[in-house]
Amino acid sequence: MAGTVPRQGARDGQAAAEGGPQPGRRRGKPRIRAGKQRPAVSVRLSEAERALASAGADAVGMQLAGFIAHSTLAAARDLNRTAAVIATEQDVLISLFRLRRELSIAGNNLNQAAKALNRGIAPEGLDDTIAAVLRAAEDIHRVTTHMTNPEGTQAA
Repeated sequence: MAGTVPRQGARDGQAAAEGGPQPGRRRGKPRIRAGKQRPAVSVRLSEAERALASAGADAVGMQLAGFIAHSTLAAARDLNRTAAVIATEQDVLISLFRLRRELSIAGNNLNQAAKALNRGIAPEGLDDTIAAVLRAAEDIHRVTTHMTNPEGTQAA
C-alpha cells in the first residue's frame, strides 16, 4: 500500500468526523503576536481604585488591563509631571504624620490638665493646650479635605 491511507469512513482530503480539525479552515480570528509571549504584570487594587480605573476605561472604550497599561506608560513617559504628583502626595503624608504627632502631644497635655481639674487644681496653660488641640484638628481637616478633594471644589 503506497501513499496515504484514508481514515476509515472518510473521503479523500476530508476530516473523519464533523467536529474534528478540517484541512484548510481556520477557527476564529488569527492572532498577531510577537516572536514570543510578552511577560505579564500583576497589579493589586482596592475596590475603590478598581472602580475608578474601570470608569476611566469605560469612558474611553478600553479594556481595564489595556487602560492600566496605557496610563502607566503615559505616566512613565512624563516623569516630571508624575514626580510632581508623587511629591505632592508625599508632602501630604508628611504633613499628616507631623499633625498626628502634634495632636498626640496636645492630647497628652489636655489629659494632664483634665486630671488636674479633677483634683481641683487649675492648671497653667490650659487655654494654650485647648488652642493647640483645636489648631491641630483644623489642620488635619484641611489636609484630609485636600486629599479627598484635590481640585479644591467644596463638597456639600
